[in-house]
Amino acid sequence: MGFQYSIVIGVLLLAHHILEISSRIELTNLKCIPRDEKFILFEYCRIKSVNRTYKYFSVHAKLLQGPVSNITVNVATYKRYNGYKPSLYNFTFDACKFLASKNKNILYNYFYGFVSQHSNMNHTCPFDHDLIVDKVTIGFLNHQATAVLPIPKGDYAVFTRWYAYGKLRADVRVYATLS
Repeated sequence: MGFQYSIVIGVLLLAHHILEISSRIELTNLKCIPRDEKFILFEYCRIKSVNRTYKYFSVHAKLLQGPVSNITVNVATYKRYNGYKPSLYNFTFDACKFLASKNKNILYNYFYGFVSQHSNMNHTCPFDHDLIVDKVTIGFLNHQATAVLPIPKGDYAVFTRWYAYGKLRADVRVYATLS
C-alpha cells in the first residue's frame, strides 16, 4: 500500500510540474530621454547581453544641478495591441515622501522593487549625486514579473516620467516581452 501511495504522489507532483505555467521576460528596448539637459544627462542607458542567457540593464543619470529635494515620478504601463495602449497602471507619486515613509504604498513598492536592490536611490531626499541603476538582471526581472505578481503574456512598456520641482526633467522607457 505504501509503494502505491508513493507512485500516486509522484505522478501528481509530475503532473503539477508539467502543467505549471512559467513565463519568461525579455527586454527589447530601453530609452532614456533627458527633457532638461541643463538639469540631467544620461551617461549610459543600455541593455547588455553577456551571453544568450545572461542579460541586464543599467542606467547612469548625471545630475547637473543639486541637491534635489522635490521629486515626483509618474509610472504608466502599456500593453501592445495595435501599438502600445494604456494598460493596468498609471499613477504619480512624491518620491521623497515615498522613500521617507515607513508604511510604503504596496503598488509603489512593487515598481520600486524592480530597481531598489540595484540602485543608489535607496535613501531619503535630497539627492546630490548621480543616480545609478546597475545590472538589473533578467533573472531578477523574471522573479518580480512572474512570481511576485503574475502578469499575462504579451509585449509591454513601462514609461516613467521624472519631475523635479514640478518641471519634467527626464523620461525612462522600458520595453519588454513576457512569453
